[in-house]
Amino acid sequence: METLTLNGTAVAVNAEGYLTDMNQWTPELAKEMAAEVNIELTPKHFEVLNWLREKQREGVQLSIRKLGNSGIVDIKTFYQLFPGGPLKISSKLAGIPKPASCV
Repeated sequence: METLTLNGTAVAVNAEGYLTDMNQWTPELAKEMAAEVNIELTPKHFEVLNWLREKQREGVQLSIRKLGNSGIVDIKTFYQLFPGGPLKISSKLAGIPKPASCV
């Protein structure tokens, strides 16, 4: 287990940079992590992140298709919000484990 320090706060992460305890997540932490991948989080980003966190708590297996059917964003917008691996990046920013569907 590794530790990531962002904005003076230390959080435990795995080797791929995903939080090991989703309870350590804060919106401020997400903003700091997003800045590292050149994403400035908007309210729409947070709608996606909060939906992902809610589904993770419910034990739902996450996929791009499920998010596209969520009514929050369509798949095209999801790719625009989180370019370069939308589910992988958004999951990391949401403080949840990497979905099994991500390689």
